[in-house]
Amino acid sequence: MARRGELFAGLSVAIVTPLKNGSVDEDALRRLVDFQVEAGTETLCPVGTTGESPTLSHTEHEQVIRIVCEHAAGRIKVMAGTGSNSTAEAIRLTKSAQEAGADGSLQVAPYYNKPTQEGFFQHYKAIASAVDIPLVVYNIPGRTAKNIEADTIIRIAETCPNVVAVKESTGSMDQASQILSGSDLTLLSGDDSLTLPLLALGGSGVVSVVGNIVPQDVRALLAAWRAGDIAKAQEWHHKLFPLCRDLLGLATNPIPIKAAMEVLGRDTGEVRLPMTPLEPAQRDSLVRTLTTYGLL
Repeated sequence: MARRGELFAGLSVAIVTPLKNGSVDEDALRRLVDFQVEAGTETLCPVGTTGESPTLSHTEHEQVIRIVCEHAAGRIKVMAGTGSNSTAEAIRLTKSAQEAGADGSLQVAPYYNKPTQEGFFQHYKAIASAVDIPLVVYNIPGRTAKNIEADTIIRIAETCPNVVAVKESTGSMDQASQILSGSDLTLLSGDDSLTLPLLALGGSGVVSVVGNIVPQDVRALLAAWRAGDIAKAQEWHHKLFPLCRDLLGLATNPIPIKAAMEVLGRDTGEVRLPMTPLEPAQRDSLVRTLTTYGLL
């Protein structure tokens, strides 16, 4: 089946938002864009969960998207995180991203207020009606407190032609299978460690956290799968797995990935409250994993 969101197939990286002395580090942000362009990453996802969107001001949120779009300059696609638990706010942020030149928008499920399934449908329908750029539904009930059920996602796809993909972070193979069977949406893994299983179901790529530090390796896994070399894809999966586990398991994302980037000399490691740095024992564990992987 031809899928409508193949422009976002492959590797998308949910980039961190570099912070320095409490402010967005614009120069470091531009360096992150260059790093991903040079690595061959297909798409950047600024200001998602990994980009600390919950603690950025609205001004900073738009600032980060604008800088990434300007510096990308057509060299790499930009899928801007512009979701909100307020439909009006999501529309405002998405319109701003569209004006900044974003190629698409990553729309997290409304969090905390726990809409009904009809509420989810109306939320996405309203955003899709207000903008022209492609939208990617981001379903992560572990963060938002409620699942957008597969039937609802299929209904959204049927009603909103510019909803083109879903970032699948439920961990449910059944849900992913139902979406792929019942719609022509592109499905992207929202969990690095589940990329290969979701590719096997018919997924088309990943929105990656670990890609902040090893984008070439994630691309190698995807390339092996596309080439039909299942054994090589499995080999990459098992090599990446300890890194994926620690970067999402030692503490809440993005604390470990920012710590890893600091250890590797690519970020200050600074996070904003209520996020706090890794505890010393956690940091030691992360350093061991990075060393075993061959990064140190």
